[in-house]
Amino acid sequence: MTEPTNADGDTTGPLPPAGGPAPGRRTPPAVLADLRAVDGALYAAVAATPTPALDHGLRRLSRAADHSKISLAVAAVLATGGPRPRRAALAGAGAIAVASASANLLGKRLVRRHRPDREAARVTVDRCVPMPASASFPSGHTASAVAFATAVGVLLPETAVPLAVLAGAVGYARVHTGVHYPGDVAAGAVLGIASATAALAVAAGPPWRRGVSRRP
Repeated sequence: MTEPTNADGDTTGPLPPAGGPAPGRRTPPAVLADLRAVDGALYAAVAATPTPALDHGLRRLSRAADHSKISLAVAAVLATGGPRPRRAALAGAGAIAVASASANLLGKRLVRRHRPDREAARVTVDRCVPMPASASFPSGHTASAVAFATAVGVLLPETAVPLAVLAGAVGYARVHTGVHYPGDVAAGAVLGIASATAALAVAAGPPWRRGVSRRP
């Protein structure tokens, strides 16, 4: 069987299969597989990095963030500070509710990603918290923490930086303790921002109550 030739009679090499992807292009499943490989490599790198000075504190932070206890405690303190902080606290609590429902009732049930294998990654016992029974994607802890930080930070700009740092620490703690892949945390952060946006829109009320004229 001869190879195809061009007009000058030179061989051009084998033709790509009919209907197949062009050379150099990756199909969506292949790209997704690559992203999962990177995600797994990042998880393994965190697990393999000795951090004895951080392990205990991040484990406690991860446990304290269960059921958004840290964020709700901050909201309770803000609620005693006057009208503006109280409004921010309510918006933050609403954002947590939206994020939690979106992560647990939609995201985890739709994707159903398995939790990481901590034993295979050799995550040290000093880091470990109970492995949740729910699906891994997205991180509900991160979604709720980011939702609260975003909603409160918009209404109380002076709290934006410390709450963002706290939310970031909660997200990293979930990877550090071995219960989430970094991709789960990234997805949770995106979901948290979207949930805060929705909660702030509801808190602001309809456009005509905000003094914004509607176009016909």
